[in-house]
Amino acid sequence: MQLIPRHDPYLVVRSTGGLTVAALRGELDLVLVRHLRPELDALVRESDALTVDIRRLSFCDATGLGLLAHCAGRMHRRGARWRLLCDQPWILRLIRLTALTDVLRPEPGPPDFLDEPDETVGPPDPLGLPDPLGGADAAARPEAVVGLPRPVPQPVPPGPVVPLPPEPGVTRPVS
Repeated sequence: MQLIPRHDPYLVVRSTGGLTVAALRGELDLVLVRHLRPELDALVRESDALTVDIRRLSFCDATGLGLLAHCAGRMHRRGARWRLLCDQPWILRLIRLTALTDVLRPEPGPPDFLDEPDETVGPPDPLGLPDPLGGADAAARPEAVVGLPRPVPQPVPPGPVVPLPPEPGVTRPVS
């Protein structure tokens, strides 16, 4: 694939022929959506086949999912090919909970093309944390999903189980 020169630490785009791959990284929230929307709109307009790789996102909220759904919908309406590469369980759960599975059609995808060294990815983390896109220290770190921290299970104290009160607006059959 051919690299499209840019100096954006949150978006790397490679294109060959009609196939375009856009890899996102960082926190896909309101701030980043405002930054990326014009770029992604242009890619949606100009690509015959667009693959959006979100496997390197460290966060995604409703505005991020909204941007992805917007892009996917425009690609489908144009009759162009859309792929969303995602292997992070917490994002897949958000997609499922928001009923966007049929629109976004997430799939695990091939190995990440960003594993290659690339100067356009951005500066190293000032805190000294490993670069989530690879780099010199990528081989030394364990393969872990970058995302929300997992909750630590807490022991349940013994005692009587108290049923939760019914949720407002939810009716339950009377026994």
